[in-house]
Amino acid sequence: MRMPCCTNQSSVPKAWQEFDDDGRMKDSNFRDRVVDVMEEFYKFTLVMREHADALVDRFSERKEVTQKGRLLTQAEKEKLKDEAAAEAAAAAVTGKK
Repeated sequence: MRMPCCTNQSSVPKAWQEFDDDGRMKDSNFRDRVVDVMEEFYKFTLVMREHADALVDRFSERKEVTQKGRLLTQAEKEKLKDEAAAEAAAAAVTGKK
């Protein structure tokens, strides 16, 4: 996921009934729970923010940058994979492995 995960969550059954005409959530236990979760996310973000670079640093990405000079996009990776598959298929047809 490329980010730390806070496991706290909340759901609001029949959410369309929990909002007033101005689009604000009505005062209820559901709203209190959503506020609790959002406060926790905010605090979690403050605590983790200073460590973000270390937490999203990946060996595989460092290796790719070393080998290719940069991170490839997913489209570029798919294209390389398709080209390799086409080369393998062509080699199989000609009898070369």
